[in-house]
Amino acid sequence: MNAVALIIDDEVQIRRLLRLVLEAESYKVHEVDTGQLGLIEIATRKPDVVLLDLGLPDLDGLQVLKRLREWSEVPVIVLTVRDDVQEKVAALDAGADDYITKPFSTPELLARLRAAQRKTRPSEEVSVFRNGDLVVDLTAHVVTRAGREIKLSATEYALLRLFVKHPGRVLTHRHILREIWGPKSEEHRQYLRVYVTHLRQKIEPHPAKPSLIQTQPGIGYRFTG
Repeated sequence: MNAVALIIDDEVQIRRLLRLVLEAESYKVHEVDTGQLGLIEIATRKPDVVLLDLGLPDLDGLQVLKRLREWSEVPVIVLTVRDDVQEKVAALDAGADDYITKPFSTPELLARLRAAQRKTRPSEEVSVFRNGDLVVDLTAHVVTRAGREIKLSATEYALLRLFVKHPGRVLTHRHILREIWGPKSEEHRQYLRVYVTHLRQKIEPHPAKPSLIQTQPGIGYRFTG
């Protein structure tokens, strides 16, 4: 069955372009031009992924996200001309799975769509993660590379587990700190930098040029597995 995509954008030209791109990839596409209609469409059509503009005529995209996250975990990719880091952080913290600025690259957009949709798999299906010779067994709590076990501290393992369960998704500093260290630790980014460095040294083939845990400057990290 073809995946269903919903476009929420008030620019006719952008909707037209996105429809062409998505239909060429066999998506079934629906489109609306306001946030309120978008929320109704999500509730009735239950799309597999949503492409959301922030500058809508009725509701700001952040409002749409916050309302949506009260009752749905559908993957949402924000598409917008706003390129400010704080805007990106606000959207991601409000529940967006990814953030792409206009104009965008079609191959990148499609890759981000695939990554966002992967996170919707039930967690039990992602019990074993593999990338090259790295294997993370979330059931057995064992991490190996080339068959040899990698010893991780409890915090390093918790961090890796969080990344593995959200492949391709940008996780903000605040979100990661809240999940690993609790709500009172959201401003302590130094904790996070230290543990990401330790984790990279243990799981990355080339820690100085990380390919698995990618830094999103000023925002957070993306696990590319």
